Amino acid sequence: MSKTIRIGTRDSELALWQAKTVEKQLNDLGYRTEIIAVKSQGDLVLDKPLYELGITGIFTKTLDIAMIKGEVDIAVHSMKDVPTALPQGIVQAAVLPRANVLDILVHKGSTEFLETSATIATGSLRRQAQWLNRYPQHTVVDLRGNVNTRMQKLNDNDWSGAVFAAAGLERINLKPQTYLNLDWMIPAPAQGAMVVVAMENDHYALEALAQLNDIETEVCTAIERQFLRTLEGGCTAPIGAIAKYDEAQDEIHFHGVLLSIDGKEKLEIQRNFPINEWKKLGFHCAKEILDNGGVALMERIKAQLKK
Repeated sequence: MSKTIRIGTRDSELALWQAKTVEKQLNDLGYRTEIIAVKSQGDLVLDKPLYELGITGIFTKTLDIAMIKGEVDIAVHSMKDVPTALPQGIVQAAVLPRANVLDILVHKGSTEFLETSATIATGSLRRQAQWLNRYPQHTVVDLRGNVNTRMQKLNDNDWSGAVFAAAGLERINLKPQTYLNLDWMIPAPAQGAMVVVAMENDHYALEALAQLNDIETEVCTAIERQFLRTLEGGCTAPIGAIAKYDEAQDEIHFHGVLLSIDGKEKLEIQRNFPINEWKKLGFHCAKEILDNGGVALMERIKAQLKK
């Protein structure tokens, strides 16, 4: 094990935490590693909503290029940020055990605003649509930046609250006392999961990373991402999906949702499937959504985002 595995990561606190987690696990197996941090375009351009930047993979593109150019060997990502189609030559090498999948609302001590008017911040169309579906009297404003930046913006503005992924805040001990679990909000496909990618011809890195893979998380996130891919969501449409394995029943519980951007339209599916049917589960659930109004809704969403 003489080769050093160069781990590419974004340079935010959360991204570095994720990279160091992978580094420690590889070190524990006897591998030598080096962390190389880069700034992604998604971190640099903070004045536009993600969907206006016009490309999926805004947070992964810089690392993809670094891998293809041979500057890093592997890259660690929050899996929900990774496009469902990886660049040619790059493959999914490991999915780590999943953390908390929930979205949470961070507020400022009182939640009376839930029953009245309020301004809620989020940079996610999925969170925006689900929030407006439940609280149509509220206003939602855009919130961009890494976790620390978004938390600071919440403190600096007179917003009632902001929506975050629980896992990100928990990983870097930034989760405050004043939060609500949004157990009614369907998370982003693969939320709470970390993925490591490598070059498909790098057998040394692939062999090392295979030892970190969690099969249950791999299966559940594959189902969710297949649902997303079939709906043609990329990173833009308000799409949520969560798959959970029930060991006692040996089956998968799946819950998926597609909403209009304003939250007024909601197409939802909940199904239980035997575990041996998992490989096409996301596809079939997405097709059911598409066949019941999803095609027209997706066309309206795409038209709105082009304006």
